Amino acid sequence: MSEIITQSIQDYLKHIYELNENGNTASTNDLAARLNIAPASVTGMLQKLASVSPALVVYKKHQGVTLTRAGEKAALEVIRHHRLLELYLVKALGYSWDEVHAEADRLEHFISEDFEARVAEALGHPERDPHGELIPTADLTMPMDESCPLASLRTDETATVKRVSDDDPALLRHLLEIGVLPEVKVIIENYSELDGNLTLHVEGQKSKIVLGTAITKRIFVEK
Repeated sequence: MSEIITQSIQDYLKHIYELNENGNTASTNDLAARLNIAPASVTGMLQKLASVSPALVVYKKHQGVTLTRAGEKAALEVIRHHRLLELYLVKALGYSWDEVHAEADRLEHFISEDFEARVAEALGHPERDPHGELIPTADLTMPMDESCPLASLRTDETATVKRVSDDDPALLRHLLEIGVLPEVKVIIENYSELDGNLTLHVEGQKSKIVLGTAITKRIFVEK
């Protein structure tokens, strides 16, 4: 199986996995937007992934696509590579957390399983990457994620930031500046019914901050 899973196929499987989270199916248009290619090309690739043996996806026209167990394992392997690489780049090479996503995207396809194992060992077999995203285990299972969007919290609720979306460097730089980082506690001082804005007290910060839904939907917390 490994010899037929090209870099392009890995990208497809990784994005399908991310879109399938929370029980959703991935549509052709969703994938086309993420991969920046034409929907017709996506359809052709999905048909190919559904026809290989063992099949990597279950694809039904107009009903979206989900991963088979073989497809899920292949997706989790590249996700594990990606997240270990992000942490290694931060811990060992001094990258900032807003620089590592694109770098790991380039490297994730090329490291060997031996290199992956050595990186994991050197990092102490971490559970999360620099952005708080869970790292799939060595046997390619994803640990349980019990976080919810910060946007779902209301006045007087308290939570701990667990993870943040990692694909927008400008957002990551902003969160670093205001101290909204993984494992930091936040208290909701006020929720605005009008626009959904949250006024927060962030652990370690003197001033309260106000965040809109464009940001709070991309921060995930545990109450």
